[in-house]
Amino acid sequence: MRTFDYSKLQNCTLDTEILGFISKIREYKGRQELFVHQKKDKLDKLVEIAKIQSTESSNKIEGIVTTESRIKQLVADKTTPRNRDEKEIMGYCDVLNIIHENFEYIPLSSNYILQLHKYLYQYSSPDFGGKFKNVQNYIVATMPDGSSRTLFTPLTPIETPEAVQNLCETFYRAIELGEIEPLLLIANFIKDFLCIHPFNDGN
Repeated sequence: MRTFDYSKLQNCTLDTEILGFISKIREYKGRQELFVHQKKDKLDKLVEIAKIQSTESSNKIEGIVTTESRIKQLVADKTTPRNRDEKEIMGYCDVLNIIHENFEYIPLSSNYILQLHKYLYQYSSPDFGGKFKNVQNYIVATMPDGSSRTLFTPLTPIETPEAVQNLCETFYRAIELGEIEPLLLIANFIKDFLCIHPFNDGN
């Protein structure tokens, strides 16, 4: 069984630049409530811009692309997807909207992660989404001479479901204790999740 322990983060030393970023994030979060009431239209516009940029960047990492105008239409739900790439982009848009609109009510758990993964592939591969990996995956680098080298071997498919659930529970316990900066916990959760590499298709 894989275990996770975030207690060591209590003793980690942060440089002044990171502390400055954390301080600014807290400051801007405090101002957010003011914008919600006084400048809701501008905030809504910023959210839409963020959704477009997130959709474009995240999908491009996976080699999924379309034109900027098509992405704007897909995010705005003003068109139907034309090909597999656009179907995957549409699924990403749906998941992003679910998170934006319901994040306060979505617990971090293995079941909810699988549910969001299912929505992600609802248009392109409905039988593929909502399942942890069933084959071993590897992080491989292609060398200049064309050969490949395994950089990292994630957990096996058998280990994955329990590891993801343990990771979620560890994160919740650390949040409830309130002894570690939440932003550090989030960053470490993401790192551990990526190291598990729980899906056949990526993260």
